[in-house]
Amino acid sequence: MISYSLSVNLMNMRMLLVSGLILILAGCAALNQGDALRISIAGMQPLEGEGMEARFAVQLRIQNHSNKPVDYDGIALDLDLRGMSFASGVSDQSGTIPGFGETVITVPVTVPATAILRQVFQIATNDLPSTETKVDYHLRGRLGGPGLALGHRFDSTGEVTLPAAGPGATRPVQ
Repeated sequence: MISYSLSVNLMNMRMLLVSGLILILAGCAALNQGDALRISIAGMQPLEGEGMEARFAVQLRIQNHSNKPVDYDGIALDLDLRGMSFASGVSDQSGTIPGFGETVITVPVTVPATAILRQVFQIATNDLPSTETKVDYHLRGRLGGPGLALGHRFDSTGEVTLPAAGPGATRPVQ
């Protein structure tokens, strides 16, 4: 009699454990409904640098391809140009991207002197024209969620046009 009651208790415990595991997995799947956000560089404007670093205001276009609005609280990003690390930045901005809508967020980024030198060296050694140069970019980061929300990771690639270097070159990157 005791062994029968023990085996029933073990079976009930297993059923409870399996049911709990299924509920946890279903909850995790519901949290990540597939990021419907597309994030790309809309522009770059130079800012006043500090020391041997350059600073830019990067405008990010965020499109929400879902019918549900997306709340965000903060953003962090890393920007690579030509496959090399170039800049990183953070912002504590918060807001809402409407369903099937878009917004532009400006994030200040810092470019270390070593990244500038690598890019200049690559341009100089690749015989690229001294006029405008198109370069590939890789943008990755996280759009923070409010409160305990996980937020949205992003990873996108594209192409930007760098203005000619030198005196009188004041046109922003597009």
